[in-house]
Amino acid sequence: MGKDGFRCVECNEKAPELHRDYSNGILKITICKSCQKPVDKYIEYDPVIILIDAILCKTQAFRHILFNTSLNIQWKLCVFCLLCEAYLRWSLLHGTEQSSDPADIIRYTKEWEFYGMFGLAALAFCIAVLLFLMVVVGGLQGATLDLRLLLRALLLSCYGKVLLIPAVIWEHDHSPLCLGLIKMFVLTSNSQAIRVILNSSRRLSLLAVCVGLLSETCVAQASEKLLWSAQDILTFD
Repeated sequence: MGKDGFRCVECNEKAPELHRDYSNGILKITICKSCQKPVDKYIEYDPVIILIDAILCKTQAFRHILFNTSLNIQWKLCVFCLLCEAYLRWSLLHGTEQSSDPADIIRYTKEWEFYGMFGLAALAFCIAVLLFLMVVVGGLQGATLDLRLLLRALLLSCYGKVLLIPAVIWEHDHSPLCLGLIKMFVLTSNSQAIRVILNSSRRLSLLAVCVGLLSETCVAQASEKLLWSAQDILTFD
């Protein structure tokens, strides 16, 4: 982070530093000039506490992760979680016709439907959210929109998709209710991340997430129809 690249986790004001390093290894947490509270209390917290607060969608924890850390695992996390989501989409599309052995994911990767579902899961939601925010925040409100930071926030806030891993390993145990709850948790985290990055109202962030979800659902249904149509044509031939 560069100068003024940090943010106070309490009031969102910019700060030049999180702490001051004195001699003999003595560190003093910087006090925010606006709210007179520590700029980032989480620099003294255990990572487990930070994770718990992030799961609870606390604004302070999101500001710490998104503004005051150099966490760059979003792409690895995104690819890993989307592979699980793509597999589940593909298996639900084909129903019970396919083998339930999770090891068959290696065989599934040879079929182009798998890559279609992977691309769908990766692109539809994020593109819709970014376009919506570009129009509303950048166009109508005239504010500056950092798309790179916003995309990073969206990807990191999808950490809840790691809960899909048990659904892949124990395929017989997952249910639509379980997948729905995971989806709801991820969307809630997405909304909180947008709200923190833009320092906007909860209504705007929720609306952006709803637009992304609607776009993803429409594209998913259209893709499934195309896949079934293509399979019917091949079967008929």
